[in-house]
Amino acid sequence: MATRTAAAGALMTCAALLAATGCSSSFGDSAGGEQDTGDKQRLTVLIATSGDAETSSVKKAVAAYEKKSGHTVTVEIAKDINQQLAQSFAGGNPPDVFYVDSSQFANYAGAGSLYPYGDKIKDADAFSEQLRTSFTHDGELVCLPKDASTLALAVNTRLWKKAGLTEKDYPTTWKELETVAGKLTGDGVTGLVTSDEYQRLGVFMKQAGGWITDEGQTRMTADTPENAEGLGFVRSLLRSGSMKYAKQTDTSWGGEAFGKEKAAMTIEGNWLAGAMKHDYPDVGYEVVPLPEGPAGKGSLAFSNCWGVAAKSSHQAAAVDLVEHLTSAEQQLTFADAFGVMPSRTAALEDYAEAAPEARAWAEATAYAQGPVTVAGFEKVATQFNTDLQSLRTTDPEKILAALQRNGEQALKKGN
Repeated sequence: MATRTAAAGALMTCAALLAATGCSSSFGDSAGGEQDTGDKQRLTVLIATSGDAETSSVKKAVAAYEKKSGHTVTVEIAKDINQQLAQSFAGGNPPDVFYVDSSQFANYAGAGSLYPYGDKIKDADAFSEQLRTSFTHDGELVCLPKDASTLALAVNTRLWKKAGLTEKDYPTTWKELETVAGKLTGDGVTGLVTSDEYQRLGVFMKQAGGWITDEGQTRMTADTPENAEGLGFVRSLLRSGSMKYAKQTDTSWGGEAFGKEKAAMTIEGNWLAGAMKHDYPDVGYEVVPLPEGPAGKGSLAFSNCWGVAAKSSHQAAAVDLVEHLTSAEQQLTFADAFGVMPSRTAALEDYAEAAPEARAWAEATAYAQGPVTVAGFEKVATQFNTDLQSLRTTDPEKILAALQRNGEQALKKGN
């Protein structure tokens, strides 16, 4: 009975971990099964799409690969890709190729669910070094970053002009941001609106010279004066009323508040361009670099990688497909279709020249901070975001002390 109870407990533990860690049913066996080397293979690709434009673009790219390779590839659209991947890993029948978010990467890599194909890519150095770091595990590049996104400041040109401001007033420092946010606030408009999460507010920590961990993600650096200064500046804007979180304006994210002209400015990524074009085509705006803080420039970088399953029996073909999807030509096609930026350095430069309106986002890749990618850290990040909701009435030092404690525990387990 005791043995049976322990076994049941182990099963329950694995089930509980599925959603959070991508717990694998391979029990340490990270090698694929018998490999299919035939000329006509059948592969499955699982993606989380931002909309019809992305879905159509990926399917067109895959169709071109089918014609070139002779393989058949089925593209499936995930409703909840993290949950579906966790279930497929546990069931031993994952898709061959799939999107992997940087926040989940370490969980999947640590569980042995990903086939590390980085050493098979001859021109891997052509991809952004910062993005490659986000998808490196135990010193090994596991998967190629499929695209790049950063944060910049979007300015509503009509509201800007209405407040008596010109292009010369685009803020380049915190003080200037504080000034223009105040001038833009009134008559149902808030100067600056963004999300209440570290994936946006973290830029102020970075601009103050701080961040959550050290560069190697082996030590927590949350409870520092620099981070407190960054969050303290945010709190001062919130208290003045010139900055609000999106939900305080009855919107779901900064882009919606911006599009509905409840916000004169927002801090968002390059996905904003697609949303504005589709949902708010009549709203004029400009995108400029984020203002510099006491320590200089700061932005955040986001990406997914093209993961290949460790259990796939089509690994060679899957890697070949990934190389097709991450070619410079294909990345530029994706960028034009649905707004993502290339993860290849040279292709990004070409993109910036062709899309000058996105230059602020493109140039931010040179100094953007990547996310924390330690296994299990997403729980810490979730609690941090919960704490940031009360930043207006809570000392930043208290929030950062909790982040420090929770993060230290996660790093001990994840490293």
